[in-house]
Amino acid sequence: MENEQFNKNKEVLIVNSDLSIIKVNNLTKSFGNFTAVNAISFEVSKGEIFGFLGANGAGKTTAMRMLCGLSKPTSGRGTVAGFDIEKQPEQVKKNIGYMSQKFALYDDLKVWENLRLFGGIYGMKSDEIEDKTNLILHDLGFENERNTLVKSLPLGWKQKLAFSVSIFHEPKIVFLDEPTGGVDPAARRQFWELIYAAAESGITAFVTTHYMDEAEYCDRVSIMVDGKIVVLDTPKSLKTKFNAANMDEVFQQLARKAKRVEDG
Repeated sequence: MENEQFNKNKEVLIVNSDLSIIKVNNLTKSFGNFTAVNAISFEVSKGEIFGFLGANGAGKTTAMRMLCGLSKPTSGRGTVAGFDIEKQPEQVKKNIGYMSQKFALYDDLKVWENLRLFGGIYGMKSDEIEDKTNLILHDLGFENERNTLVKSLPLGWKQKLAFSVSIFHEPKIVFLDEPTGGVDPAARRQFWELIYAAAESGITAFVTTHYMDEAEYCDRVSIMVDGKIVVLDTPKSLKTKFNAANMDEVFQQLARKAKRVEDG
């Protein structure tokens, strides 16, 4: 992928606390004597594409689970879409979308059946589901695949469909956990076009990725090392600070300092 085709050229992104869709203050998660996430603090604005990076063992998966209302913090506080992640986890879940490299789609259902199923799970009305299904199929160019079983779709197509499912109910935030793993550069490019379109509509994208070229496409990036956020800034500023040609060089400089290797 060519960075200049995707770079949004936002040299400075100022976070207005009043508009923050995610607020985290000293969020910590411990398992016995092991602290997986160590007092992290940050805010994310509405419509922002926020890269949440870290090597295996850094703690990003544990942190994301807390933000999604799936795991209670040991200490600290966090709000997502205005809801407390510890006290109001069900409200958090209603206001977010989620997609991982391991798809939540049902392979033995047709494309349209997956969309209708998840629309129902999200509590949408039947006529709303039908209209939204037709719109998504048109926007994805999947109209001829309406009755195709999902298991018959190429991997890149599955990912685009899975992303569309994750934002089908128009959530305030979508969490994307390694969403482009295993697909070719062309499919990754198309996927990021969908992310940009979602962000422009006001949906915040919270993205983890191992592809450092994708970090370049985020408005801001945080990098975790051993449970702590060690840097948080725009890609341009981070490259300047670390005298790096790209985000991969920034990441490597920081990842070398990591002491633990267990998946976090």
